[in-house]
Amino acid sequence: MRTVMFLCTILILIILFIILYSIFKKGMPALSWEMISQVPKGGYYLGKEGGILNAIIGSLYLALGSTVLALVVSLPVALYLNTRLVRYGRLTEFVRFLMDLMWGVPSIVYGAFAFTIMIALGIRASLLAGIITVALFIIPIMLRSMDEILKTTPRGLLEASISLGSTYSEVSYRVYLKQCLPGIVTAVLLSFGRAIGDAAAILFTTGYTDHIPTSLSQPSATLPLSIFFQLSSPIPEVQNRAYASAVVLMVIILIISIVSRILANRFIKHQIKH
Repeated sequence: MRTVMFLCTILILIILFIILYSIFKKGMPALSWEMISQVPKGGYYLGKEGGILNAIIGSLYLALGSTVLALVVSLPVALYLNTRLVRYGRLTEFVRFLMDLMWGVPSIVYGAFAFTIMIALGIRASLLAGIITVALFIIPIMLRSMDEILKTTPRGLLEASISLGSTYSEVSYRVYLKQCLPGIVTAVLLSFGRAIGDAAAILFTTGYTDHIPTSLSQPSATLPLSIFFQLSSPIPEVQNRAYASAVVLMVIILIISIVSRILANRFIKHQIKH
């Protein structure tokens, strides 16, 4: 089994290296400060001047808004599952089973469902619609990640806190939250990275524009859709810009991963050792 594990690790690293090498090889020559600092100008998708600043800002808006919305829902539910609802074993497992099912639903299904609702209500594609759609998509991911982290908390902490007269809310936010803060921070930042890199869920709901959105009711460009539209072009220069956009997206996700590690190591001092 050690040999199998070692071979699988090597295989994953080789695949990752091939992906990174192919993207950086094609994207770095086309990447420039002008591309990062400017919005598309007339004829940008025909190989003329402009950049992807609108997609970068739009992706950050979308990912940040959906992550905050998902956190508002996921954290209380995860804490409730592991403090109050943990006494009802079957019900708790049923809720976890539902979250696992929602986790397995492809993101395009969330996008199609949201698009159907938008048509029924007469709502146009906008940044707000994209935020809600992506939040629905990452809530199961964030909730189950937090749930698995909270499950590692010693059961004695809950029993000792309740016996001292603490309420379940106090136990949740003053004991469990501090105990699992590194893992929760990691779950939030990884969900952020998942939100910023998804294209299918926002294909029909967020729309696309060459401008930076100034309100939630306006459509917004995103990096995944920008990459998709540029790769669809028959012009080689535009296709190379798509790889440059992919480099920007991968760098953002890499920064998020590094920050999550740093914050997790910083907050680990709050943990009570078993």
